[in-house]
Amino acid sequence: MPRPTLAQIAETAGVSVSTVSKVLNDRTDVSPDTRAKVDSALREHRYVRRGVPADGPTVRTVDLVMSGLDGSWPASVASGMEAAAYEAGVHVAISVARTSAPSGRQAGRDWVDRILERGTVGVVLGLIEPTADQVARLRRAQVPCVVIDPLSDPSPEVMSVGTTNWAGAYEATAHLLDLGHRRIALVTGPPDHLYSRARIAGYRSAMAAAGVDVSPELMRHGTYERASGAEQVRALIALPGPPTALFICSDHMAIGGYEALTEAGLRVPDDVSVVGFDDLPEARWVSPALTTVRQPLKEMGGSALRTLLRLINGEELESRRVELATTLVVRDSTGALKRSGWPHAERPTRTGR
Repeated sequence: MPRPTLAQIAETAGVSVSTVSKVLNDRTDVSPDTRAKVDSALREHRYVRRGVPADGPTVRTVDLVMSGLDGSWPASVASGMEAAAYEAGVHVAISVARTSAPSGRQAGRDWVDRILERGTVGVVLGLIEPTADQVARLRRAQVPCVVIDPLSDPSPEVMSVGTTNWAGAYEATAHLLDLGHRRIALVTGPPDHLYSRARIAGYRSAMAAAGVDVSPELMRHGTYERASGAEQVRALIALPGPPTALFICSDHMAIGGYEALTEAGLRVPDDVSVVGFDDLPEARWVSPALTTVRQPLKEMGGSALRTLLRLINGEELESRRVELATTLVVRDSTGALKRSGWPHAERPTRTGR
């Protein structure tokens, strides 16, 4: 017998689908009379919540599976998801996606095996690209999935939550252009990642709108690690025509870039302006404080959890993707181009000017 939809429940109760969802999520902003109508409709349709046994209610558990737990990015996302889960009366189990070793008790098992064993009712993935086989196994088990910041365009069965990467990159580049910079370098992540492509497109669009040609030598790809940022910036400032501004699409890489600039005797922003991407806590701690594009990471985690609960409750969603707005946060690492700056004067040595 097919599982009744929320639309059928809502029609029977004479309320909206969102009201049924609120009752299922134990929200308090529903009147007792309305809640009684919805409960009656749920019983009439024999609607059973996923993860709720026949002998009574329980607290549902959802999984947050991350590519890793080190650093501020996963901590911020997990914090936002946990806060939304607490409000909804749901437990969150957090783990790292690992494929087990070829031998031993856990041989050949992956994160899908582990969460299905736990009886989870849904999963959120952070910076993980599920394979077609993994998506199919989740679908067969009726476990819905939401991906945060997908690495590539997800399959139609998978919802995703991300940010306006194109707009954020455009705004960051336009900020540097408004300060008079024209030799603006871009350091981003692997070229095959979805959000890397969006940030490249935003950067190119802003440069084109200002009538500035993009030099291929000023576009570099890193790994989003701090050491990678330092490596790419060292290569950029060694060019015959080095950049006067750096748009580095990761705060971690931008901090690595700071190290490379300091090694070369260059000052931020007097010699080179720097813009990052993420607005991690570290962006405020470095000196000078980093101008960066804020991704609402906690909000992304909360949005992913709420989207997942809607899927668990059988709601039809209007779109496969939720995009939250980015914001440029201007701090002390960007400044107006100085015409007497170091690219036009004697190049600095590692010991200073």
